[in-house]
Amino acid sequence: MIIGVITVVAVLVTRMQQGFDAQSAAPSLPASISLPSGAEPQAVTFGAGWVAVVTKDDRIMIFGADGALQQEMQITVK
Repeated sequence: MIIGVITVVAVLVTRMQQGFDAQSAAPSLPASISLPSGAEPQAVTFGAGWVAVVTKDDRIMIFGADGALQQEMQITVK
């Protein structure tokens, strides 16, 4: 029973380490992002080649890898 517990712990530790190594690559960020005047960031998320910024005035702004604004959407809550 003790050998079984040690085996399970060893497998968990080695699997967890492999998962951390795969996730350690940080997203590539643009050198700078300029928000329009008066826009205050509330949340930021990253994708493959883009950065999304949610502002306090309910807009989502999508920036490309170069930091240029690609798309802007107004959030409407029903």
